[in-house]
Amino acid sequence: MGSILQATDATLPGSQQRDTAMNNKNKLAFSALITFLILGPLAFSEGKEEAAGDKKPIPEPTSFVSEHRARFNGEVVEYSANAGETYLRDKEGEPKASIFTFAYTKKNLADDEVRPVTFVWNGGPGSASVWLHMGTYGPKRVSVPSDASYPGAPPYPVLDSPETILDVTDLVFVDPVGTGFSRALGDHESKEFWGLNEDGRSMAEFIQTWVTENGRWNSPRFLLGESYGTTRGAVVAKILEGDLMMGLNGIIFISQALDYQGSTPYVRDNIIAHITYVPTMAAAAWYHDKIEPRPESLEVFLTEARAFATDELLPALFKGNTLDDSERARIRDRLAWFTGLSPEYVERANLRVQGTRFRKELLREQGLAIGSLDARYISDEIDDLNADPQSDAADRAVSSAFKAVMMDYMRKDLGIDWDRTYLAPADDELSGQWRYRTVPDGKSYEPMFVNTARDLAEALRINPSLKVMVASGYYDLVTPFFDAEYTLNRHDIRKEQVDYKYYGGGHMMYVNDPSRTQLLEDTRAFIRQQTAK
Repeated sequence: MGSILQATDATLPGSQQRDTAMNNKNKLAFSALITFLILGPLAFSEGKEEAAGDKKPIPEPTSFVSEHRARFNGEVVEYSANAGETYLRDKEGEPKASIFTFAYTKKNLADDEVRPVTFVWNGGPGSASVWLHMGTYGPKRVSVPSDASYPGAPPYPVLDSPETILDVTDLVFVDPVGTGFSRALGDHESKEFWGLNEDGRSMAEFIQTWVTENGRWNSPRFLLGESYGTTRGAVVAKILEGDLMMGLNGIIFISQALDYQGSTPYVRDNIIAHITYVPTMAAAAWYHDKIEPRPESLEVFLTEARAFATDELLPALFKGNTLDDSERARIRDRLAWFTGLSPEYVERANLRVQGTRFRKELLREQGLAIGSLDARYISDEIDDLNADPQSDAADRAVSSAFKAVMMDYMRKDLGIDWDRTYLAPADDELSGQWRYRTVPDGKSYEPMFVNTARDLAEALRINPSLKVMVASGYYDLVTPFFDAEYTLNRHDIRKEQVDYKYYGGGHMMYVNDPSRTQLLEDTRAFIRQQTAK
């Protein structure tokens, strides 16, 4: 009716048009009043409920598919790259989250070829998969200096990665909700997926969904995570092996972080971290020529540092103020030698050298701080008097290069042209809303260090053929290699189910090119071992 009235009124003079419009409005108002008096409020409340029930339609999952051919480990592989969304669904079958992945799958399989699939994620929590994707395991990679020098300004080299493992496994790089292109959908909120248990459950659901949609239920399966991605990996392994009855062939942990007690150096009375950090501090001191005399072999020196930490320093710290003066002086001088610090500093620290303060103290006389993710990196900070560094030299050195190459690769190689923002870093609300609580609200709960080693132990007991490869960098001051040993050598985990590997880099050991190629070769060998018939 409105369009007809507009057409009729348009033939009248201006004043008559306004008068006619007013008359029409009056008529409509009178009609509405009569309807209300006859039918009551029900007619109007039903209309409001109908409007409130209108939901913005959720489109079909978006994907960008491209075809590629490259040589990996000497083998020519034709593969599809599917950069796209997988929808997780709630109990009513409605989409609740979009998980964006970069899936590289081999084409033209032989009739008897059963292709493994490896699910890869980074950590954070709140990190997209850009680091493992562009640093080592993807078909293309960023190039940064292996010697821990600053990579400079763009453009950054984008190189082929013929050493990667696409010859032995398909790869699915996963971005959890609030990272990359992954988002909550419909009436669901992102915070539903932001938590230790919530995140683990959503990633396990994703794997089940992806395997189902791609017909891969009988493919060998591997999990590969870095840092918090190992925390997640243990939770996911337990859910897959237990609740979802989805067996795994292997797990690869890059810079493991399962029991946080051994990687929390800034808590003064946390004796465990004062022990687990000693070998990494010794490695950093050795690298920066602060050990006198300097041992020729780093590996032999670190074996000695492990023994000192467990056999001498640990009993001394356990004794506390009952330690006699002569023994205290001996421990002080030994700790000073292993860490490259002065006996006076170690004495003032009460034999408790915190890993964070060590980063500032080691090269203080030179006015430099060393990196946290990788102690080989150095930075010249403004305030030389601070006890703790104000930033991480390693993170600041490489982050821009990784982000730039990732964004360039997505557009030029994968054909991703989307108006959605790629969240790297993550949604700015994620960190503050992340839940480490492991029981429902309202249930009694005593906070403690995060520890998912128990979840891993249960998964390994369910599946005795499941094994774990643990890759650690000697210069990692975030998740020390000795903490990996301390964590996985207990918690009722059988030693024959764990294989330790060590590299001459830090948290992201793959920025050191010799370590990158060795990590890939170790991963390839592990996958072959766990899929051999």
